[in-house]
Amino acid sequence: MPQAAVEWEPVIGLETHVQLGTSSKIFTAASTNFGDEPNTHIDPVVCGLPGTLPVLNKRVLEYAVKAAMALNLKIAQHCKFDRKQYFYPDLPKNYQISQYDEPIAEDGWIEVEVAEKGKDTYLKTIGIERLHMEEDAGKLVHAGSDRLAGSTYSLVDYNRAGVALAEIVSKPDLRTGREASEYASEIRRIVRYLGVSDGNMQEGSLRCDVNISVRRGSDAPFGTKVEIKNMNSFSAIQKACDYEIKRQIKTYESGGTVLQETRLWDENKQLTKSMRSKEGSSDYRYFPDPDLGPIEVSIELQDQWRSELPELPSAKRHRYAKELGLSAYDSRVLTDDSQMASYFENVVLAGCDAKLASNWITGDLAAYVNAQRITFDKLLFLPEQLAELIQLIVEGKISGKIAKEILPGLLEKGGSPKNIVESQNLGMISDPKLIEKKIDELFSQFPNEVESYRAGKKKLQGFFIGQLMKNTSGKVDPKLANQILSKKLNAN
Repeated sequence: MPQAAVEWEPVIGLETHVQLGTSSKIFTAASTNFGDEPNTHIDPVVCGLPGTLPVLNKRVLEYAVKAAMALNLKIAQHCKFDRKQYFYPDLPKNYQISQYDEPIAEDGWIEVEVAEKGKDTYLKTIGIERLHMEEDAGKLVHAGSDRLAGSTYSLVDYNRAGVALAEIVSKPDLRTGREASEYASEIRRIVRYLGVSDGNMQEGSLRCDVNISVRRGSDAPFGTKVEIKNMNSFSAIQKACDYEIKRQIKTYESGGTVLQETRLWDENKQLTKSMRSKEGSSDYRYFPDPDLGPIEVSIELQDQWRSELPELPSAKRHRYAKELGLSAYDSRVLTDDSQMASYFENVVLAGCDAKLASNWITGDLAAYVNAQRITFDKLLFLPEQLAELIQLIVEGKISGKIAKEILPGLLEKGGSPKNIVESQNLGMISDPKLIEKKIDELFSQFPNEVESYRAGKKKLQGFFIGQLMKNTSGKVDPKLANQILSKKLNAN
């Protein structure tokens, strides 16, 4: 029998550039504030003018080391900076200060949770090759055509030049666009939890370059690698990977050759397109930067910084599932944002059931926070107040309907739900005699419906409960009301 054809296997690695959230740049005191007038945050050091000397920002080193620790990387005993010959108009020095053969950290890993469409969610460990520090380039603004001059032109803004970057290079362990997207998303969660970056992809605080090749089976040598530059959304990462995998397989199967090149993702056309041939490390002509000395991070300083690390999202997900009994989905949603996770934990600490707290936080509260464009730490409705509201429902003192009605006011102003319920007389009607009286009034009001029920139309019980809720403004105890109603409807 002929052997089955060996399937193509994609091989994907990511280079993730994270802008470190320091107030000044990596080698100078120039501001890093985003959105200011172009070319207002530059100085002689950023421009590389003769006679200027760069000085490493210690906070950049701290943030880079903390990020490396969170990614399970080994911190180097000794590292250095190098000059990378990088001739682009948005790098005023015509070289970039980076790290080449001696980075600050190497050989780490993270665990990602992957939910492929139509498949079970699975955990995967992704290796991380290295993390190194470097300076960012400026930004080109392509302004279009100058009709009078008869040419196209671009404008350059150097405000971003010299902003501190941590470049995180994964091992080629990713196999699908979804895995790549989830990996990048987990990197952003981690740096946000650490407080070392806001990870805002729209502002360029986190950008990804994707390296993709395909090969015939998992034992075959790696194929020719193609780089896709500057991916600025998780959706784009997944779609670009999926497209490029299909493009390369189609090229090989039609007898063509995949070129080693840099490509761009065209969001409008949903395809990758060639940008330039890919440079190798020899093209950059690295050499040690003569103006910056070697870096050593003492064990004592490493221990101090390690002690300051927060609980990371992966650890929280495991703890929520194991200790609080939450589903994988609830745990994932709650830990996606550190402020939401903190709010949730404070609600649980106030004595609330974890699942009930999760439902309210990921539902009504998250909708409000997103609509108002705020974060959970800015909510006027405090965690202990949410716990109090949920407890009123659990104890049967108010219905869920009443809770939903008073929630908007609580979100706007905060306050004690218990006091609001008492002052507005919103408490649950749970007196059996009063409920019987209300039901008797309904029977008098709807005698035909009573007869129809007793003739066999049992669904009318829901009609009576609805009317009872309407007449009591939702304050009647639904469980008790159903019991009494059923008994009276079925009486001779």
